[in-house]
Amino acid sequence: MKTPHTIRSLIDARAAQHPDKPFLLTAPECDENGGAAAHADVLTFAELRDDCRALETYFHEAGLQAGDVVSVFMGNGIHTARLLLAAMYSGLVANPLNLLCQPSQLRYIVEHSDTRMVFVSSDTHAAMSSAIDGLREQGITRTVALIRTEPDAAITSVPACVEPALVEMAGVTAAQRVSAEGAPCASPVTAWESKASSAGAPGAIDVALLMYTSGTTGAPKGVLLDHRNLLANARNISHEHRLGAGDRVFAALPLYHINGLVVTLLAPLFHGGSVVMTPRFSARTYWRDVARHGCTWINVVPTIVAYLLNNDEPCTFDLSALRFCRSASAALPVDHHRAFEARFGVGIIETMGMTETAAPVFSNPYDPESRRIGSIGLPSGGEAKVIDRDGRECAPNECGELVLRGEQVMRGYYKRPGETRAAFTADGWLRTGDLGYRDSDGYFYINGRAKELIIKGGENIAPREIDEALLKHPGVLDAAVVGVPDSAYGQEIVAFIVPRVAHGQGALDIADLHAHCLRELGRYKTPKEFRFVTELPRGPSGKVQRLKLVPT
Repeated sequence: MKTPHTIRSLIDARAAQHPDKPFLLTAPECDENGGAAAHADVLTFAELRDDCRALETYFHEAGLQAGDVVSVFMGNGIHTARLLLAAMYSGLVANPLNLLCQPSQLRYIVEHSDTRMVFVSSDTHAAMSSAIDGLREQGITRTVALIRTEPDAAITSVPACVEPALVEMAGVTAAQRVSAEGAPCASPVTAWESKASSAGAPGAIDVALLMYTSGTTGAPKGVLLDHRNLLANARNISHEHRLGAGDRVFAALPLYHINGLVVTLLAPLFHGGSVVMTPRFSARTYWRDVARHGCTWINVVPTIVAYLLNNDEPCTFDLSALRFCRSASAALPVDHHRAFEARFGVGIIETMGMTETAAPVFSNPYDPESRRIGSIGLPSGGEAKVIDRDGRECAPNECGELVLRGEQVMRGYYKRPGETRAAFTADGWLRTGDLGYRDSDGYFYINGRAKELIIKGGENIAPREIDEALLKHPGVLDAAVVGVPDSAYGQEIVAFIVPRVAHGQGALDIADLHAHCLRELGRYKTPKEFRFVTELPRGPSGKVQRLKLVPT
């Protein structure tokens, strides 16, 4: 069989190879006694292909063209996965939106991404409507269709297209769209001079995914990943973990995260496995669902490990089918690693990846005796090295910046050519912003973050975004936040505040600061702790030296 080079050819190949095999299954909601309240929904490979073709017609009748962006702002579910895959199948660019986004972030991403259509659910409809209304008030000059559906909806529930014009979608009212005035914006594909080969038939180097991630500037950056990038890591994951058609993964991570999308959706699509999808993580039902569906592997972040360890209920379920647990997105505390393996009898394979590399670039070996606790493992499907400030490759055990290259490395940041250039060395290696070292056996370790990003529960949080929100408070003269170790989230946020003289340290109320951050940032990005200082440490250039604020 010919090797697939695009999401479209991969879906077609799997439908031909395993037409009646379940690809996506839902873990049903449970009743009060913990039993299943409904039978699991199932989508076979053939049904996925047929649904993608139906949605392709829907997109084209709506007026979408190759390279246009389709955003999905919904929680996990078969239909959420189907919409994302169908967009890529159809030669469009899928743009999953983080459910933790605040209104200002939504407005920025909808505008910056040049999205033409947004799918929302009952849970996210109001937030997106508000964001689009705000853009209309700002005078945005293109059309955005807002389509309401649900994560677990059937394909027949998608509104029908009544005319081949984007603005005339059924169910889209004047209050739910931004009117177009003038020519539409260039799509990411057009902007990168990489138009789809033909309508509905994308090529390997056509952009398939636009995913936004926080950067050190605080403004979300749109990472451009093409079909080649995504399939490279789907292949790498399948190879590294020895996965095949008989494997089944339990997917509790959100599809708007690169880990959830590539590792637990695209990798099984590549090796012909199955995905058991749950709307959200629950420590109470996690092992029950893993056992009930006979899952052979699980994909977690350190926060999930912490919650499972903190759940006092004994695990009485049969986990004999489970071969391994894969951990990524943040450093897994060594104590948690050992405690998890001892308590549940499941070995952990620690890995490391980035949105910019379509998830994993390092992985510990599959064989347990070759894994090293505390290490991110060996390069996965590409090359890696550690360099010093002058670009010289470091000797073993010498600390420097990790840099990468390989098929999974991104095309760049959308509409940010300067930041794209800065992300790569002169000879084409991607800068990770991570400080670490390589031992004499070739295993890599991370011991710091050059970019100062805070990783809380697997999500990247830009300190400057929180700094700027704090500076909006009338009683704050200066502010800087740092990430500190946390047993549940990997890192938590601590804010250092210089009060205005008129307020003074005693007059500035912590409860008021907390409420202010909740309004500006949302719960997830609100600092856990506020500390008052007389000044912030700064270098000669005036930049805050955050590492001096981190408790030792």
